[in-house]
Amino acid sequence: MTTPKPAVRTVEPERSQGWLFMRMPGADLAEDHPVRVVAETVEQLDLSAFTEAALSVEGHAGRPLTSPKLKLALWMYGLQQGIGEATEIARRCTQDEAFRWLAGGVEVSHDVLSEFLTGHRRELEGLLTQVLGLLLHHGLLDLERVAQDGTRVRASASSPSFRRRNALKRCREQARLHLKAVLAQTDDPEVSQRQRAARESAARRFASRMEQALGELEKREAEDAARKAKDRSKDELRASTTDPEARVMKMADGGFRPGYNVQLAVAGSPEGGPRTIVGVEVTNRGNDAGSVGPMLAQVERRTGQLPEKVLADGQHATVKDVKACLSQDVQPCISLPERMATGKGPHVDRSPEMEAWRELMQSEAGKAEARARASLVENVNAQVKSRYGLEQFAVRGLDKVKCVALMVALAHNLAAHGPALLRALAG
Repeated sequence: MTTPKPAVRTVEPERSQGWLFMRMPGADLAEDHPVRVVAETVEQLDLSAFTEAALSVEGHAGRPLTSPKLKLALWMYGLQQGIGEATEIARRCTQDEAFRWLAGGVEVSHDVLSEFLTGHRRELEGLLTQVLGLLLHHGLLDLERVAQDGTRVRASASSPSFRRRNALKRCREQARLHLKAVLAQTDDPEVSQRQRAARESAARRFASRMEQALGELEKREAEDAARKAKDRSKDELRASTTDPEARVMKMADGGFRPGYNVQLAVAGSPEGGPRTIVGVEVTNRGNDAGSVGPMLAQVERRTGQLPEKVLADGQHATVKDVKACLSQDVQPCISLPERMATGKGPHVDRSPEMEAWRELMQSEAGKAEARARASLVENVNAQVKSRYGLEQFAVRGLDKVKCVALMVALAHNLAAHGPALLRALAG
């Protein structure tokens, strides 16, 4: 009789019970890991503006606020990893080691992250100015050349959401009737208080969007009347019931879709090195004309100085903007469009300033400066879309869209200068 072979002794996983991990957070993160750079850089910034209105203070009752530095760091690192959604960042805080280390045991919900992104435009404007001031102070920013360009970003709205005036009036009436019906359900015992509040809030938001859409349509009609447009009737104008401030505009692929025009001003050297976003503006106009002068004013407001040269393509060329540059001793290296090249015609400005600009842009030196624009601002435009995920906005309205653009600009600047800025601050 043969002896039975002993069973092989193995260690099998036990997935029905819990266990503890005895390890330090971030133990597997390298000392130069990007998340550590983000955390250290954000710690050097003054974010007191984000808590000025806080009611929860020491010695008084109230729930503590989630640290603004933590929320900013999560957005900075998330955007640098191509993550632009609050829900995904909140999920990573429970599953990804770098995000878990950054959160430091603090639970951050997607609602808190969303509110921080879109509810602090004034503070984000000031923060971008603060970062640019630090870069200038430590010699990390050179304003010899500033290149400007606009990139169209898809809005959070569909083409069928655009309706004419009569259709918008019908939608407004439906929204009002729906709100009345919701308010009439306040005594319904089968509907909970939370459900009633949610339904009422949604109905009010829908009614508000209808009113805003009609207001935007009236604004566009007034703009067309001011321009004495004869090639389009008022009935053809439309506004979106989803995002009333979005406009249909021509995209980079030649198609027409609802979007916003994101204007960026970028400083740097055409030969290489970091590119710094020194100006951000968002409009719902499909063209770039008339945007150079306001961007120059913004750059001066943020940095306290004007660039020596402004580089832009021919779509930015207007008499007003060229003269605005020349009046402030800024060289306008704006490509000469065909309509302005000859300097002839009944409506062409033949002043000495404009003639000097035409001569400059027709020279080899002027053309070389204009070509340098692509290596500066078009490079950054590609990065904000491919690297930072700014291919389509997930928020609605100019104010919130501007907040997202500012946050992306901050993420780009800290990624470009973070290590160098930390060394400068430490020295």
